[in-house]
Amino acid sequence: MIRQDLSSRRDVLRQSRTPFVHALVVYAQPPTSAKPGDEAIVLSDGTIEGFVGGDCAEATVRQQSLETLHSGETMLLRITPDVENDVVGKKVVHNPCLSGGTLEVFLEPLIPPPLVYVIGNTPVAESLVSLGSVVGYAMETYSGTIAKDAHALVVASHGKNEDEALVKALVEGVPYVGLVASKKRGADVVARLAVDEALKAKVRTPAGLPIGAYTA
Repeated sequence: MIRQDLSSRRDVLRQSRTPFVHALVVYAQPPTSAKPGDEAIVLSDGTIEGFVGGDCAEATVRQQSLETLHSGETMLLRITPDVENDVVGKKVVHNPCLSGGTLEVFLEPLIPPPLVYVIGNTPVAESLVSLGSVVGYAMETYSGTIAKDAHALVVASHGKNEDEALVKALVEGVPYVGLVASKKRGADVVARLAVDEALKAKVRTPAGLPIGAYTA
């Protein structure tokens, strides 16, 4: 896979909110089959697309990449046939399969930020989108579909297009479903939703924390 193809593949994975690790060879001490600049993508199922060395090196990159997906932390990985101790900022793996050379590979996990859907063309909705983006959430306007990995859906439309979105989010198991409304109106909206009582109980209304705010 040439680098242009790999770059396009990264873009596709980002757009589909698929977590992956970008592995880039930054150092190679001959004899090694990989060279500085060689790169690969490692998916959460262990699939490797690209090239970062032979089978033994690839197996080590796969294992360590899956660990970075779990931790969310970048890693500078050194793969060597010699027995060496870890050093600060570098993970050293003894791999006797290497044909006498040493590789260093930078592993960068690319995990999509938590996805939050917002409904409404109101000051509260606009403020929520702005604040969420600043603190690291992926804020999207609800358009009728919900991604499987959605973390939250918040309705802040002041009565417009509420029921369908709330029901869909509840049925699809979105972890946080919030309705911006007064206690009375919120209770009325939840009571009329066409879902069972167990799902209705999951709607957070009034959404948010009671901080006594006077502005959006």
